[in-house]
Amino acid sequence: MAVNSSSTAAALALIADDMREVDGVIARRLDSAVPLVGQVSRYIISAGGKRLRPALLLLMCGALGYRGDQRYNLAAVVEFIHTATLLHDDVVDESTLRRGRATANETFGNPASVLVGDFLYSRAFQMMVDAQDMRVMQILSDATNVIAEGEVLQLMNMHDASLDEAGYLRVIRSKTAKLFEASARLGAVLARSSPEIEQACADYGQALGTAFQVIDDVLDYAGDAGEMGKNLGDDLREGKATLPLIAAMQRGTASQCATIRRAIETGAVEELDHIVAIVRDTGALEVTRQAAAAEAQRAVEAARKLPANQHAEGLLQLAAQLLERRS
Repeated sequence: MAVNSSSTAAALALIADDMREVDGVIARRLDSAVPLVGQVSRYIISAGGKRLRPALLLLMCGALGYRGDQRYNLAAVVEFIHTATLLHDDVVDESTLRRGRATANETFGNPASVLVGDFLYSRAFQMMVDAQDMRVMQILSDATNVIAEGEVLQLMNMHDASLDEAGYLRVIRSKTAKLFEASARLGAVLARSSPEIEQACADYGQALGTAFQVIDDVLDYAGDAGEMGKNLGDDLREGKATLPLIAAMQRGTASQCATIRRAIETGAVEELDHIVAIVRDTGALEVTRQAAAAEAQRAVEAARKLPANQHAEGLLQLAAQLLERRS
């Protein structure tokens, strides 16, 4: 996932030096006596992306005045957890392309991807202990468990064309938004903030992560494969009833609804072009963007509860600029 806007770049520039420190921690903690572990880990971590989860933790620390080195360690932890989920996701989804290049499972095989994902999870838990804070351990262990539940829930929902918006949101708030929420909450915990501020941080992270995934699902039907670095219609091929498809079935004709339902239930992509046209013609993308806008506004309202400073302004910019995302 990438965000392209000058305001977002300005927000991330605030933590550029911090991110270099995090990169150093990542490089050191990927060290292993087993060469393939480091090879696969570095392959996926070097694939690109804005590293928004560690960036979110660092921006929260900046907004709340925490300057300790533990922020670098925990930012690396959330990146390792995220990377582990990507390795496992691509195996489960049988994906071949991520961020414009072959997935790790395509390059190294499924067994290596699964096992190196396990290594990254376990290395993340080793690093959590360095914080010597049971609250940090609780947040990260709970988040990792919820993410795993979200993955299983999504698996159960595969090829289920009856999934509604509430069911869809339940999956992405577990699978995607939970690590955003944990990253933001950790900034407050490190800064020893009040319960009210901690909750505002968590609300911000959950809302931002939800909006981010909703927009990602829009791009599966609004973008093109070359720009997005993924195969257009991947979610449909995997039998995932994402919000653009749910909205299209709610707004389309009986015939249009039947076409989408059949594709979700079978994973067939022969009518992909027709389905993309239905999604666009029914206004489903606008409905989905409105859902993302509501989440982005929720994030903005949460960020306004933070102390007024450059880092808090950066958090506001991240939420406000989210809907300009095109890739």
